[in-house]
Amino acid sequence: MLKYCVRCVMPNSKPDLQFDKLGVCSACRSFENRKEIDWDGRKSQFMALVEKYRSMAKGAWDCIVPVSGGKDSTYQVIKLLQLGLNPLCVTATTCDLSDIGRKNIDNIKNLGVDLVEFSPNPVVRRKLNRIGLTKVGDISWPEHVGIFTIPVRAAVQYGVPLIVWGENSQNEYGGPAAAAGNNVLNRRWLEEFGGLLGMRVEDMIGIEGIEAKHILPYLYPSDEELAKVGVTGVFLGYYFPWDGYSNALISQAYGLTTFSAVVEGSCVNYENLDNYQTGIHDYFKFLKYGFGRATDIACLHLRRGRLTREDAMAIIKKHDGQFPWSYLGRPLKDILAPLDMSVDDFIELCDKFTNKKIFMRDENGLLLKKKDGSLIKITDDNK
Repeated sequence: MLKYCVRCVMPNSKPDLQFDKLGVCSACRSFENRKEIDWDGRKSQFMALVEKYRSMAKGAWDCIVPVSGGKDSTYQVIKLLQLGLNPLCVTATTCDLSDIGRKNIDNIKNLGVDLVEFSPNPVVRRKLNRIGLTKVGDISWPEHVGIFTIPVRAAVQYGVPLIVWGENSQNEYGGPAAAAGNNVLNRRWLEEFGGLLGMRVEDMIGIEGIEAKHILPYLYPSDEELAKVGVTGVFLGYYFPWDGYSNALISQAYGLTTFSAVVEGSCVNYENLDNYQTGIHDYFKFLKYGFGRATDIACLHLRRGRLTREDAMAIIKKHDGQFPWSYLGRPLKDILAPLDMSVDDFIELCDKFTNKKIFMRDENGLLLKKKDGSLIKITDDNK
């Protein structure tokens, strides 16, 4: 039976989340510890770091900023420009770029930066989407790999050693203490927390005609290449207070386009706007662990005092776990079409990856579903 943090509404089924003896999750403890941080001191550390790596860049850009066009990466660019940096923005194009996503990438350019956009082979990408979805239940598997490898490859290619990422997800969403407190993203962090889900990139060779030359964008540079340039990646959220909602407000003030309604499966309209496949990704998280994107967002607001626990629970009940019949207005059948998958095949795959201990079943062991196809969670009084 699921147990929930006594402060937020995150269940113990979340990978890497830890609970202390008082029933408080590691994400809530990490946020609580931010009160003790000397942010002025952290800012000074960051500026000293920038000067160090600026000299190593030898006249190139001051740093590389991986950007998707979303609220957080838009804020990263705004912040670095305000600090006087000249960043090279690097976009690893999403698997199924939305119209809003394209607008927001163009908006980042118009903030006044140089931007390199790398679009991996779409034929190979679609194969990887299908492999990821059918093998480990993650349609976004190649995207999760590429967002961490493509900017690093750009750092090596352009001779820019400093990469400035956004927030350490292990700190914001809860994870092992050592990883949560780390301010550096390196190969080890990628392999452990970057979303590989047990599959190695090299394992794709030989599947559906994929060759070694097809997976280059998804491979981390060699240690020798990294050492030659001196590449290091740091989290901006380690040096400056991080809040996704304020990031959204600031980014909207600088031209970020949001969705016209609450994003399906979410509870807000200002994030996860760049990829039509995201609804499928978030739904599979719900099937595996019993919580979705609405839970993530509600917990972030709850920790910051913007929601009561009761309000957060009501929001989650309303929005979490909706069957992804559409995302950003695009029908599910159209999202699945590039993968050569029908809606019926998708539903069968969903049932395969559903955690049967979390959802209600009939006397024959079959999953009970609402009229809209959504599952019914087993009631947990501890929530």
